[in-house]
Amino acid sequence: MSEKAVTSLASAGPDQGNRRIQTRRSGVHGRGVFAVQDIAEGETIIEYVGEVISWKEAQRRHPHDPLDPNHTFYFHVDEDRVIDAKRGGNSSRWINHSCDPNCEADEEEGRVFIKALRNIRAGEELNYDYGLILDEPYTRKIKGEYPCWCGSRLCRGTLLAPKRRQRR
Repeated sequence: MSEKAVTSLASAGPDQGNRRIQTRRSGVHGRGVFAVQDIAEGETIIEYVGEVISWKEAQRRHPHDPLDPNHTFYFHVDEDRVIDAKRGGNSSRWINHSCDPNCEADEEEGRVFIKALRNIRAGEELNYDYGLILDEPYTRKIKGEYPCWCGSRLCRGTLLAPKRRQRR
């Protein structure tokens, strides 16, 4: 998909009435991204863009905000690369987490696209499961450092992905 085509996914034209998504204050957390028009299941909504950097550089830059060190605009691409949407990012960086998401992030050849998991009605907030992974054991303290505010009846209470049980 060309960069020009991806840009048109977020806005069908210069007319504000043609916009498909909008960033505004969220009831979940800070800013959020909302559908302005109905979006069909399976549609690509927006590309998660920003500066592509190494994990070593991401660690050097961390934290973006020392007062909120676990809030970043990083998106894992692979073992070597991460997207830092704080630099060169678009509205995709404001999509909030949900434990019961209506979108998913789909990596294609080193690029990340946000796609609708189901039909999304105009006015609905877009969200996907961040599924953060830490190598260390999940203690109550660690889970508390990554709180979830999605409010879903399926809420895990954390942005962290569930640990896979190891078979003995």
